[in-house]
Amino acid sequence: MSSLPRAPRRPDGWLPPGPPPAGAQGRPELEPLPDEDLSFLCGDWRVFQKRQGHRWSLDDLVTAWVAIGQRPEATQALDLGCGLGSVLLLLAFKLPPDAKISGVEAQADRAEMARRSIAFNGVEARCQVITGDLRSASLPTTGFELITGTPPYFPEGTGTQSAHTHAAPCRFEHRGGVEDYLETAKRLMAPTGRFVMCASALERARITDAAASLGLSHLSRLEVIPREGKPALITVDVFALERRDQGAEHSALTVRDAAHQWTAEFSALRGQMGLPPTPPKKVTR
Repeated sequence: MSSLPRAPRRPDGWLPPGPPPAGAQGRPELEPLPDEDLSFLCGDWRVFQKRQGHRWSLDDLVTAWVAIGQRPEATQALDLGCGLGSVLLLLAFKLPPDAKISGVEAQADRAEMARRSIAFNGVEARCQVITGDLRSASLPTTGFELITGTPPYFPEGTGTQSAHTHAAPCRFEHRGGVEDYLETAKRLMAPTGRFVMCASALERARITDAAASLGLSHLSRLEVIPREGKPALITVDVFALERRDQGAEHSALTVRDAAHQWTAEFSALRGQMGLPPTPPKKVTR
């Protein structure tokens, strides 16, 4: 199977916004391996990911979109458990060009894949990935204006785990769950910062209880509905250190309508994040 980057499939007339990627720059490590894709992320930026196993997804896109809406001018951002770096890079694409974005990732191979994507897109000067457990990793700074995180969706023992070594910890709580992400974010957040966390909709009560126990203000909750008439699969919640008397504001985002087409709201979200707002053209054979 070819390891060459896939050619873009884009709507007619759509031009990618934002800065172009630096590309491979003659560096062999910035070419995809036989078991990898160099997949489109936003604009013309790409991300390295395995052909089989955990890949970047809707969850990452919506998390970054909510985060940008909270702190569009942030100059210090952090992604907890950054994995292959998709949320980190989406933030780098949208935040001011002088913003510094850090990631923490416990799996060394995933952290290295994220670094390769950072280099391919030409943002090594302002993005870094630290290999380590987010609960104990040593960061060069604190006081982040914006923190994001997507804890594993399932407690251990609640499902069958993938045989792919990099995939299982992305989905099951090998190194802590929502409580650990909230506690870490509280420790590293600036006084007026925001923590944006994407989690399984099944953990709604657990998230609310954990935030309350830590004294965090729960500002909002977005329920992401995959298709009209279906239940929400994930929530994206926003937290702050500042004390607020009112409860969290609740809203919903429906991705597809009853006819399986992208909703106008989701198409607008994609456009705002530098992705085509309409589906790509079909490949004719």
